[in-house]
Formats: sequence, structure tokens, C-alpha cells
Amino acid sequence: MECEDVESWTCEDVRVWLDKQGFEENSYHLAVEHRIDGHVLLMLTEKDLRQPPLGLQRLGDIKRLAHHIQKLQVSCCRYPLYSASKENIPTLYEEDISLRSRTARLGGAVNSRYSIRRDSTESEDVEPFRQNSVHFSRQETSSFNLDDIPLELWKTVLSFIYVFAVFMLTAFVMVVVHDRVPEMDKYPPLPDLFLDNMPHVPWAFDACEIVGLTLGAMWFILLFFHKHRFVLMRRFFSLMGTIFLLRCVTMLITSLSVPGKHLQCSGKRYGDWYTCLQRTFEIWQGMGMSLQGVRSCGDYMFSGHTSVITMLTFFITEYTPRKYYYVHIMSWCLNLFGIFFLLAAHEHYSIDVFVAFYLSSRLFMYYHTLAHNRALQAADAKRTRIWFPLFAFFESKCEGRVPNTFEVPLRNPVQSFKDLVSYVSSILSGWNSAVVDVGQGDERNEKNTDVKNHDEDCTVKPKMKVK
Repeated sequence: MECEDVESWTCEDVRVWLDKQGFEENSYHLAVEHRIDGHVLLMLTEKDLRQPPLGLQRLGDIKRLAHHIQKLQVSCCRYPLYSASKENIPTLYEEDISLRSRTARLGGAVNSRYSIRRDSTESEDVEPFRQNSVHFSRQETSSFNLDDIPLELWKTVLSFIYVFAVFMLTAFVMVVVHDRVPEMDKYPPLPDLFLDNMPHVPWAFDACEIVGLTLGAMWFILLFFHKHRFVLMRRFFSLMGTIFLLRCVTMLITSLSVPGKHLQCSGKRYGDWYTCLQRTFEIWQGMGMSLQGVRSCGDYMFSGHTSVITMLTFFITEYTPRKYYYVHIMSWCLNLFGIFFLLAAHEHYSIDVFVAFYLSSRLFMYYHTLAHNRALQAADAKRTRIWFPLFAFFESKCEGRVPNTFEVPLRNPVQSFKDLVSYVSSILSGWNSAVVDVGQGDERNEKNTDVKNHDEDCTVKPKMKVK
């Protein structure tokens, strides 16, 4: 039944429709006496049927008639536009009504000759957000499939290069701050509420790193089976690189005194550049872990171990289904135990751990809040590109939340290899076409220059002959 047909019904057509629905007793009273045509029929609510002047008395008739009218309103997408409230909308139709109403308001498939009046007191600052919300609501009603997220392997490679360079820079900064660590005799450990009341546990630092390795193994297994593993890797590398780049700045700005007397730290150990670079490579190769034989001093503000285990915990809980609650509980328990072991080892001040946890969690949440809400990105796109350039670059083609779907990788090695070859060939063909376009543009410019010079020669030679 077309919506235009219902709106063009006369009172007699409404009476015939009521007779077909089984309301012969009330059809003449409603349609003819009260002059209810198709246009008015689409505006009726259950409250109108109960109250005068209609005043139907039988509850069954009221409910059945309201049900049939609401079905008409849903099919014509008129109910939310006519009614000021949704108190009479049945739960069965509420979701369908909201979807159809939004589609009609956005100029979708259901066309309406009625418009929603904008409040005159609305601020003009809301208009850009309204336009962007409409734009992305149209994307929601389109045929976009969240499982069809572009691979963009080259962005994942760039994110890996980014975090690789940042880790190398972090190792170099750790060498620099070790040379600047304050002398323990001159600058004793600072007062700390937790460290002053917690005895030193020698094996606690190794236990903290074992916790980090356990979380890292869980994250690797998750990446291996996740369908969108390259998107997850891209986000993980981007956030880890950013948090450690910030750590380089905080370590370099202020050098704190050694937090524990058990630490044998002394400055001025690396004099020449060759020794500094050699030590940098050692720290980078051992990933800054004491289990790998790496011992460093001065890199206190803020804790890199806390940042790693906290980021791993957030990624594991975000990209596993909610029904895997035992995995979430396990990861959070490991995170808390890792922080406790780190403090029990007296390797960091409490403020180092607190700042690391706060910055890592806030950075993860801000990044994913923007990634899950495209309207927030578009509402302030210029500022997002300035303050979050990596986010604007890496998330340019990711639409909303990444679904947590899993698969067995390399189930068909031949097909996987063919897909990889086709992907690489498509990238290379795109680059070749771009190079060809640039070359053709240069040839056109040269031809235009030659033609211009030839015209100038033709105009100069006659003048010379006249002279």
C-alpha cells in the first residue's frame, strides 16, 4: 500500500477500510460523522480513540483499531512526524519507526511532504554538527558492511616503522638520562607513600616482566585469529609509538633521583658517542627488560612497563567478545599484579606508575572514541588532523567499530598467497598509473612550452623584417 494512496483517501474510503478490518459498528461513526479521511487517519493515536469526541467504549476495539492504524503509520513513516511523543508506540514497531523516520528525514527512500520545524532558539554552532551527523547517518543507512574493512597493509607497515623508530629513540634517551642521573649520596630517594611502607622484594621486577610477557602472548594469539588483525596491529603500533614518544620527552625534561637504595646507579658512564650508540642498541635489542640483562637508571617519569601492560590489557578487552569475560578478568588481574610487582621492586615511584596508567588508558579511550564515532571526527575534522595526525591518517577508511570476528588464518595457503599477490599488484599498478600521469603531464607542459616559444618566434620575425 502506497503512502500517497492512504493520504488521498476520502471519508468513504476510510469507512470501507474500517469495514474490512472488522469495525463495521464504528466505521460510519468514525469516518463519516467525524470526517476522518486518510490524512487524519494517519494522525490518530490510541489516546484520540479513547477520549471524546470519538470516545470508543470497548477496550478490545480500541486496542485492535490502534494496532491497525499504527501499522499504517509505520508503513507510511508518519507516526514520529505527527506525534509529539512516543508513549503510544508499541515495542514491536518502535525500532522500525525510528529507522524509517530517520531515513525519511534524511531524504531516503521514503519521501515525505512534511518537514520538521527547526527550533528558532537553536544555536548556530549546532549546524555544522547537524550536517555531519546527517552525512554519517546516511552512511549508516547505506549498504556498508563492517566486515569489509580495507586491508591497507601499507599503513600497517608504516605504523610498524613508526613504533620501531620511537623504540630506538627511547633507547637512546634512556642512555642520555642515565648519564644525567643524580648522585645517590647527594640526592637520596624522594618520599613516597607506597614505597616507604612496602619492603623491597628482589624478585618482583622479574615477576612484573613475566606478567607483561603473558599479556603479550595473549595479544599475539588474539591477533593471529582476529579477522581484522592488520587494523588492530596498526592501532597498537600507533598508540604504543605515541605513548613512548611522550615518555621520551618526560624522561628528558626532569631527572628524578633513584627510587631505591638497592639500585646501583651512577652518572657519567657513557662518555663518547660510539659507547652511547652501542648501549642504545643493547637496550633496544633487549627491549629494555631485565630478563634480557638490561639495567637502566634515570628513566622514571613515567613507567614504560606500566604503559605496556596497561595498553595490552585494554587491547585484549576491547577486541574480544564480551562473553569472554574470563579473558577480561584474567587480563585485568594480570595488569594489577604487574603494577603491584613493579612497585614492590622499588624500580619506580608511585607517581611514575600512576601517570603511566592514566596516560595510557586515556590515550586508548580517546583514540577509540573517535574511531567508533565518525560524526565526532567530522564535527571537528580540521582540529582532529592537527592534534591527532596519526589517527586522521590511519583511520581514514575505517567506518565505526571494528567487529570482533575470528578466522583461521592461512586455511587455504594458495588462495591467501593469491590474495596477497593481487593486493600488492594493485598497489604497484596504482603507483605506475600515477607515475605515468605525472610523465604525461610533464610532456604536455613541454609541448605547450615549445608551441609558445614557436609562436613568439613567429611574432618576432615579421617585426624584424619590417625594420
